[in-house]
Amino acid sequence: MLKGTINADTFRDSIEAVSALVTECRLHFSEQEVWIRSVDTANVAMVILTLEQGAFNSYEATPGELGLDIAKMKNIFTMMGKASEVSLEYPEGANKIDVRFEGYHYAITLLDTNTIKKDPNSPGIELPGTVTISGSDLYSTIKSVSVVSDKMWLGINPEKNVFFIKAEGDSDHIEREFTSDELISCNFAEAKSLFSVDYLKDMGKVMSHAASVTIHLGSDHPVKFSFDIAGGKGHVEYLLAPRIEAD
Repeated sequence: MLKGTINADTFRDSIEAVSALVTECRLHFSEQEVWIRSVDTANVAMVILTLEQGAFNSYEATPGELGLDIAKMKNIFTMMGKASEVSLEYPEGANKIDVRFEGYHYAITLLDTNTIKKDPNSPGIELPGTVTISGSDLYSTIKSVSVVSDKMWLGINPEKNVFFIKAEGDSDHIEREFTSDELISCNFAEAKSLFSVDYLKDMGKVMSHAASVTIHLGSDHPVKFSFDIAGGKGHVEYLLAPRIEAD
């Protein structure tokens, strides 16, 4: 059973964060929190969303899970208008979740959790390099650098004490370096990995609204992005596998 009300902006931010990578997922809930851990169909990127009880205006739940069609949840955005609050109710054993806002009652049929890809395990890897940057700076750089290639490097150069994003096309090259003065915090350990631009742009659009995004990097390792929503009472993590270039 799940019943609660949530700020409309928090609801929108949560669904947008998940929809950047997946179209369906399992929503888990307990007395203290709700969470989603899901991987995209290509098994390249993972999203982890956690909302504490305090992220809701009201919250009541008994442990359980349900299958969400994220595309249907996004349909709500076009109806919400200036709604300030969204009400969610899932009675135990029901096959629908009731969503109410601005006089609307939207009964959304749930997916069978047995047909949804199993929740992935978080990779237990140590990523030595860490930088924290504003979400808007990160996204604008990803967009700018993406004009020359469908892949880009994210890395840290400890000799120059910079975090960099760069791309190399057939004839052109773009690189943006961030010094410590331009970053919120940094641990300049050597790191460099290559990633798909499409994934970075999809995730970057969501991260652009975050005041700060922490990036964990290694060499030819996945990258992890983490940031808060709901005034710090919600948290999102993205993990993206690297592209390995043949020698």
